[in-house]
Amino acid sequence: MLRTDLEKPEKASRTERLEARLNSEQKDLLERAAALQGRSLSAFVLASAEEAAIKTIQDHDTIKLVGRDRDAFVAALLEPPRPSKKLRAAAAQFKKDMGL
Repeated sequence: MLRTDLEKPEKASRTERLEARLNSEQKDLLERAAALQGRSLSAFVLASAEEAAIKTIQDHDTIKLVGRDRDAFVAALLEPPRPSKKLRAAAAQFKKDMGL
């Protein structure tokens, strides 16, 4: 299952591989950063990629509303419109079909 929280996962065996080609400047940069954190290059790249992936997924899954859109959303929550005749009929039919 895809993990998108920041809690430490249980130790799992590492059976998958990921390869990447990079230029010497990129490798020097990553090696320097890894050394500053006291990690191996592989550990640094893996941790950094995982953090970036989690953030990307969380950002994608979060609804961001600003200005007029936020106001319309809040207004709809606080004062929802009355159900239309068609919606009430659909709800009644659903309850009948489900034996509710």
